[in-house]
Amino acid sequence: MDAGLQRRVEALLQEADITPGGDRPQDLDILDPRFYARVLADGSLGLGESYMEGWWQAHSLDGLLTHLLDARLDERVHGGGEVWDALKAKLFNLQSGQGSYEVGKRHYDLGNDLYQAMLGKRLVYSCGYWRDASNLDQAQEAKLELICRKLGLRPGMRVLDIGCGWGEALKYAAERHGVEGVGVTISQEQAGFARQLCAGLPVEIRLQDYRELDEPFDAILSVGMFEHVGVKNYRRYFEVARRCLGDEGLFLLHSIGTNISRDRTDPWIAKYIFPNSMLPSAAQITHAMEGLFVLEDWHNFGTDYDRTLQAWRDNIEAAWEQLDARYDEHFRRMWRFYLAASMATFRTRHSQLWQLVLSPRGVRGGYLSPR
Repeated sequence: MDAGLQRRVEALLQEADITPGGDRPQDLDILDPRFYARVLADGSLGLGESYMEGWWQAHSLDGLLTHLLDARLDERVHGGGEVWDALKAKLFNLQSGQGSYEVGKRHYDLGNDLYQAMLGKRLVYSCGYWRDASNLDQAQEAKLELICRKLGLRPGMRVLDIGCGWGEALKYAAERHGVEGVGVTISQEQAGFARQLCAGLPVEIRLQDYRELDEPFDAILSVGMFEHVGVKNYRRYFEVARRCLGDEGLFLLHSIGTNISRDRTDPWIAKYIFPNSMLPSAAQITHAMEGLFVLEDWHNFGTDYDRTLQAWRDNIEAAWEQLDARYDEHFRRMWRFYLAASMATFRTRHSQLWQLVLSPRGVRGGYLSPR
């Protein structure tokens, strides 16, 4: 082991108020001396991979990662692979063609059993709305109702869900607000589950790329899908929504957002969780929709995502022993790092959760958004 590398890493950790071998929640135990070279060479990718391989452990994984982000060490320690990642993002449209289906195959098709164990009563894989909720199921139902109210859904309306997941939003809208709907997803597992969930309701679920849509709807919603669109496709995404939405309709976009415009995501997240994904900035969104929509409302409840993720973690930790053996210890450590890192980004306000309400021509007399 290179003592110089160890001193460099320990100095960086000290800046984040983290002590190797300490006993506070944010402290860590380094179990393999290769850790020091790995994190300096590979940045966040090395940090996550070395955790997956059991080279270190933390008393509170989300607490440690929160301290690292608060100290902005993620902005100072970069792996060599990030240069190639940046070049690929500049040169290629990673979210087009078969690339757009990659996240469906590698993440959303992992297994419905995993998501059923983690997400609670409703398979809603997005931030809950905790304003008046005391548990996860209440928060997810409150979020679905909030979306329906913001869109002003009424019986007989035809609604499009871009990236419909397991169909919960359309099921809720059809049962509670009397609408009929079409949902599109790029995940075979999600599509099959959603068709069964919505059986008997006026809801059609398609395994389809959103860019193929060209038909009229009274309202459009898109929840937790825009993160997979990619900056090179943002304009096309809004153009598709505009051509499908009636002049008097509303479009609700629910997306994680970031404070700084970028064209790629964290290397560890891209490799292990969400391939070809990226978080939009406010500037990127407004630039892409300019001339297509009027911005009626922009609602940020990103701190609710920390609480949602904590509930997901509690659920999955209680369920590991009952799940299939393919979710082995290596997978569990990967999943724990994913959930903890996500908590840290929202806790430190590096990431936001936005709901935008957009109209094609502006609501005459103004739009008053529910909260």
